[in-house]
Amino acid sequence: MSFVVEPTDATAAEALGAAIVAVEAIPVRLPMRRPGVFASGRIDVAENVLVRVRSESGLCGQAEAQARPYTYGGGQASIVAAVRDELGPRLIGRSALRTESLYELAAVPGADRVARGALDVAVWDLAGLLLGQPTQRLLGGYATEVPVAHMVSLADPGVMAEEALEAHEHFGVTTFKVKVGREPDLDVAAVAAVREALPDAELYVDANRGWSVEQALLAIPRLVELGVRAIEEPTDVDDTEGRLRIAAASPVPLAGDESCTSLAAVAAARDEGAIGQVSVKAARTGFTESRRIAAFCTGSDLAVVVGSQYEGALGAFASVALATALAATSARPAEITNFADLASDLVAEGPQIAGGFASAAQAPGLGVVVDEDALGHHRVDG
Repeated sequence: MSFVVEPTDATAAEALGAAIVAVEAIPVRLPMRRPGVFASGRIDVAENVLVRVRSESGLCGQAEAQARPYTYGGGQASIVAAVRDELGPRLIGRSALRTESLYELAAVPGADRVARGALDVAVWDLAGLLLGQPTQRLLGGYATEVPVAHMVSLADPGVMAEEALEAHEHFGVTTFKVKVGREPDLDVAAVAAVREALPDAELYVDANRGWSVEQALLAIPRLVELGVRAIEEPTDVDDTEGRLRIAAASPVPLAGDESCTSLAAVAAARDEGAIGQVSVKAARTGFTESRRIAAFCTGSDLAVVVGSQYEGALGAFASVALATALAATSARPAEITNFADLASDLVAEGPQIAGGFASAAQAPGLGVVVDEDALGHHRVDG
């Protein structure tokens, strides 16, 4: 005998006014004080989208979507369209407390992945607000803090070392992901400059698919001599033979990012046999799918780290919540500090980071307060 339980919104929780009544997508342009530069792209102005999900109780869950056309194919306009016209309407009238159901409702084939991830984060933020609990606690609440890592953008080696020193002095960061993917000699010089500036730092690198297989094979032994502990996306993610050659030759694990944009992609990358570590991002797979990916990695003996998409402070709050919520993600430094690369932001105050650790928010939801004056200044939808 089998039993089928039909989902229903007619629960006692609805007394909280949890039904979703509106979904908003607000495009913004945020100036950068330091551009984000990497082998596959460059960010001089952050063209992000503020996603808001409102309940009948008047509470509002919020998230930040970052357009990455060189990685996922969509831009700011496609994110706005997906949230406003395609995915958001599917959530209207549904309970914000049914996070799993809402994520599946937004599983539209071909839909903008970043838009879906932001909607999921906003729903979880709203669920926390409705229940009066930190979202981090609803997600698992494993730890109260997580060590942080800072991404060092491409520049002259001396400038890259100065950026690492600044993050160390301001946040106490001792772990750095150094961008590479240029000529191996220049990349090695950059990592050497960071190592000289911070002799005891933990380093890993990210080529963002920028090297050829031959360049990767030349660079990796020299980088390992400098103490680099992992190599992220050294070459074309579709070159299976080349990735396996690099993995076989590398004494440190290869990390998957652009090859790991969904649970299905992570499973395929695991089966390919080239990666030993996975970068999971709330900005890409929301909280719901990111938890599934973390569980899969744990079961597959893959290390998992919370990665960055050069988020603003709102996105950084989401990253802290994810990183501290789960045992797998709290075990390794999370890439959180790059919101400091913005010259102006939608959030007056970023996550609490001191001594190299980010603290989980204790306020309900993500603990985010958007500055409405700043939003009015930076929004570009008139």
